[in-house]
Amino acid sequence: MDFAFGPDDERFRTRARDWLGEHANGAADRRAWERELGAGGWIGLGWDRTHGTYGNRPATLTQQVVWAEEYARAGAPARLGHIGENLLAPTLLAHGDDAQRARFLPPVARGEELWCQGYSEPGAGSDLAGVRTRAVRDPGDGTYRVTGQKIWTSLAQEADWCFVLARTEEDSHRHHGLSFLLVPMDQPGRVEVRPIRQLTGDAEFNEVFFDGAVARAEHLVGGAGQGWRVAMGLLATERGVSTFAQQIGFARELDRVVRLALCTGAAADPVLRDRLTRQWAELKTMRWNALRTLGGAQDPGAPSVAKLLWGGWHQRLGELAVRVRGAAAALGPERWTADRPYALDDAQRLFLFSRADTIYGGSDEIQRNIIAERVLNLPKESRG
Repeated sequence: MDFAFGPDDERFRTRARDWLGEHANGAADRRAWERELGAGGWIGLGWDRTHGTYGNRPATLTQQVVWAEEYARAGAPARLGHIGENLLAPTLLAHGDDAQRARFLPPVARGEELWCQGYSEPGAGSDLAGVRTRAVRDPGDGTYRVTGQKIWTSLAQEADWCFVLARTEEDSHRHHGLSFLLVPMDQPGRVEVRPIRQLTGDAEFNEVFFDGAVARAEHLVGGAGQGWRVAMGLLATERGVSTFAQQIGFARELDRVVRLALCTGAAADPVLRDRLTRQWAELKTMRWNALRTLGGAQDPGAPSVAKLLWGGWHQRLGELAVRVRGAAAALGPERWTADRPYALDDAQRLFLFSRADTIYGGSDEIQRNIIAERVLNLPKESRG
């Protein structure tokens, strides 16, 4: 099988690399960077153009991979707009109406409106069908009043909007009676965001509390009670070409760990050297597998298999990073103080953050259930 990129892809790579080389180094403010990406036409590559262009440039699937790879190689800033670009937009293109696409896609393509995802709840994490957030329709003006709590909401503190999975039919159960609503975040007294401090000391994730938050009737996507269908369509797009950017990032982390092993002398340990070699080989295998499935008909278990592979791989890399450091891994890069208790080096941060890799985005247990039930046709697990 030929995994090479074609001449058009390589010309596209040159344009992407040149643009990133000119613009990425000076990017400091992440919101301003989103607008700069939008002005350059780099947001929304490959969106379905059946209903319009929305300000973005056309790109084949392989060119989207090229962009993702070059973005990662350039060390460009972590994206604030990826949820709107990679999750909301494909969902509106597949399930939204013309008015919704016209209202929401151009601001995403311009980098002007940021989004977060209101799915997980304290009692409904990987088991998404257990959501209890409710949305009651006002018989007068037709608006929905959303009440409930979401958790592990990435970038909620930056978001202008949240797409929320909520229960709109009273006494409905599991995946029935759910709806997919677009909710503005700027509603003082009705929407509250509380950051969640992580092991690393950062607070990228949040709790979001809705207390009668208003969602307009025309911002219901896919129809009342059709939220599960829309939500599942969205999850199917959650791991696309961004996989390749992720793998470039993984390769850079692995390279740092290998360099550290050489500097500390840990590479002389044959067992550790074997583990580093396995990490390299497994990463190469994940890349070839991703390229193999790119653009082809995908079986329902493929995303789950991919998640199981990279989640465990990244955790093992974090464990290797601190093992290479040895006893020094127990010490911070500078003296810890009450004012700065969480100074971590790259190895420590990798180890601590990667503990979550087998949980977020669907835990390993859920991924194995999906493979068992949808691919191997084993009996379904009993869910009360």
